[in-house]
Amino acid sequence: MEHILGAIGTIIIGFIVSLWLPGLERKLIHARIQQRIGPPISSSGIMAPLKFFFKQTIKPYSPLPRLYNSLPLIGLLSVFFILLFTLPEAYHLGALASIVAIVGFLKIEEVIYVFMGSLSKSVMSLRMPFPDLAKGAKHPNVQRSFLEDISAMRAFRLIAFGSFPLYIALFIPAVISRSIFLGDIVAYQQINGPILFSVAGVIGAIVFFIGYIILLNEYPFVIIKAKADVIEGPYMEYAAKWRALIYIMRGFLMFTLAILFSVLFLGMPPTIFTWGILVNILVAVLFPMLMASFSAFAPIFTFKQFYPVTFGATILGVVALLAAFI
Repeated sequence: MEHILGAIGTIIIGFIVSLWLPGLERKLIHARIQQRIGPPISSSGIMAPLKFFFKQTIKPYSPLPRLYNSLPLIGLLSVFFILLFTLPEAYHLGALASIVAIVGFLKIEEVIYVFMGSLSKSVMSLRMPFPDLAKGAKHPNVQRSFLEDISAMRAFRLIAFGSFPLYIALFIPAVISRSIFLGDIVAYQQINGPILFSVAGVIGAIVFFIGYIILLNEYPFVIIKAKADVIEGPYMEYAAKWRALIYIMRGFLMFTLAILFSVLFLGMPPTIFTWGILVNILVAVLFPMLMASFSAFAPIFTFKQFYPVTFGATILGVVALLAAFI
């Protein structure tokens, strides 16, 4: 019973903290650096989802409307399970509390954006098919791509190339501790000290942070929601409670990735029964603030810049892996 109460309490604290992280990112960092007032701290993570829960639900034009609407919930559940299996109370679950399982749930969170784009056949909730009248078209009656189709292709490229840095960084602690299980990685660091304080750990932390920005699709890696051509990318057609879930999912993902870093590189799993939970919360707050400080000065990468940067981060991660082996 104590383990169950500890896990529930830790998840509740994590959820509460995650509601404030988007506001901290936008208000304290972005707004201050750009010398503007900015939204209230509670706006992005609390008030915006609350507002959308009371909006009118619109049935999307989609071949699978129920699946399309359920995708934000699926993404939120995948992030929830990542956090759940980082808790020390879950380490006895074997393969579920391992790096391989974490990668699997992260892939679910990533791939839903591809389905979001491919399952939407409307523009601002209105069906707008029209023929391709451009000269040189292969067939006179071919249909133009929907805006969401473009974002689906962008999301596919993002998960095909952009996720490599983060996944390589996840395996650096596994190589050093000689185990893929989170419990063993934590136990190794309790004996030998945090992996972060090693050469491989420092490089791995840098690569992890780059992957953190890419996974959250923040500047300069704003690939799937570039406002110039696809407005909000796969988010565009979601309204009411489904859009609220997207806001909640992003804040919860911020917190969960920071907790994952605490477990893998600091050896401090989140639990309300120790003072280490304060370190977990501190890391969860620092990561969005560092990301906002970096992205506030960053341009928007096109694929011409995106590919070499992610490739360079991947190579840096490979260097960290080699250092971990040595």
